[in-house]
Amino acid sequence: MANTSQPVRRTALLAGGLAVLGLLSACGSENGTPPPSHSARASDAAPSAGTGTATDPGTAAAAGTPSDTAGSASASARTDGRCHTSELRAAVGRLDPGAGQRNFPLVLTNTSERTCTVYGYPGAAFVDASGRQLGPDPERAPGSPETLTLTPGASAWAGLSFSSPEISGARTATPAALLVTPPDERASLKVEWTAGAVPVGGKASSVSVTALEAGSGP
Repeated sequence: MANTSQPVRRTALLAGGLAVLGLLSACGSENGTPPPSHSARASDAAPSAGTGTATDPGTAAAAGTPSDTAGSASASARTDGRCHTSELRAAVGRLDPGAGQRNFPLVLTNTSERTCTVYGYPGAAFVDASGRQLGPDPERAPGSPETLTLTPGASAWAGLSFSSPEISGARTATPAALLVTPPDERASLKVEWTAGAVPVGGKASSVSVTALEAGSGP
């Protein structure tokens, strides 16, 4: 009888131990404690639950790109493509007479090392040796201005015209120089005037200037 009951007790004890182990595992699952391998996967997945901006280098770089591009675009927008007075040289071309008129090309040449643009009408004023202006500002002749691109060394010209004083009978003066102001600029370029008397008042004394065209004159 003793030998028969001992294996039975061992079997019962083994079964009881397995039952207790099963209960402990069940309790652990009910309490929400996952196995160690599950905990590691949750930790790895944690960053993806956030925005990714600080932890994902690829995301951070992409976020910086629009800002850099906007800065470049802003810098480009600030770039002034207009030709400034300091980048130009002015000259008065040869007289082109016709029908009682005296016509001169006013030439602006790009002396800088960059390409720039001019648009519209240049300013012009006859002055005496002391710099005092002689006569009114020239009138603008009707025209259709265009933006002209001047590469280094390229020129644009405008026509300066007035009636011949000998024919019109206008009051005259002999300028020492002609001040030429590029479009949209305030500083002028001084050109020596060697073409004699110009009308400064009285009948038919108006002087006109045309819009700039490409080239150095007719």
